[in-house]
Amino acid sequence: MLSAAILAGGLARRFGGCDKGALRVGGRSIRARQLAELATLTRDILIVGGADGAEDETPSEGAPASRRVADRVRGMGPLGGLHTALLEATGDLTIVIACDMPYVSAPLLGHLATLARDADAIVPYTDRGYHPLCAVYARACLEPIARRLAAGRLKMTGLFDDVRVRVVAVEELRAFGDVDRLLANVNSPADHEDLVAQHGPQGPQGHQR
Repeated sequence: MLSAAILAGGLARRFGGCDKGALRVGGRSIRARQLAELATLTRDILIVGGADGAEDETPSEGAPASRRVADRVRGMGPLGGLHTALLEATGDLTIVIACDMPYVSAPLLGHLATLARDADAIVPYTDRGYHPLCAVYARACLEPIARRLAAGRLKMTGLFDDVRVRVVAVEELRAFGDVDRLLANVNSPADHEDLVAQHGPQGPQGHQR
């Protein structure tokens, strides 16, 4: 069983507190793009952050079904969001992505999930370091995460000291397209403008294999 979670928590101070998933790239919101990709991999899609049961995406976007859940423990950052995702997911494996990644693709995420046989966390690694918010986590990560939350050790990559990690290097990631594009995220308004300028107003045309 495979689940997926979009971590939508965070204050987005650089965007005036707005929902980064609602930002539009190529005529569609980032979240609509993500939901469309994830829906080809699983029916169990969570949006972690905000109020329980809140509706997501407008009908006009044709968004696949998803359910929003509130963080079980608030104020714990992405590690707390991951903890909630694994508690709420129905699958033994959960794809986890940040809410501000417009070009993440189903082929890449599906490939990461296939690598979980002997690992608890499957994580891309590039010259920018680990990408823990475009990764796959097994339910076995729950206990190590809970210990870290209780101790106030919230660094995402610190978790990798406590679980079996499968690192996915750039050479392997390139099979699924432009790595910088696939793993691009929107940390600031300038990032949003740059993504649209660099990658075109319509975004990628189909999947690159």
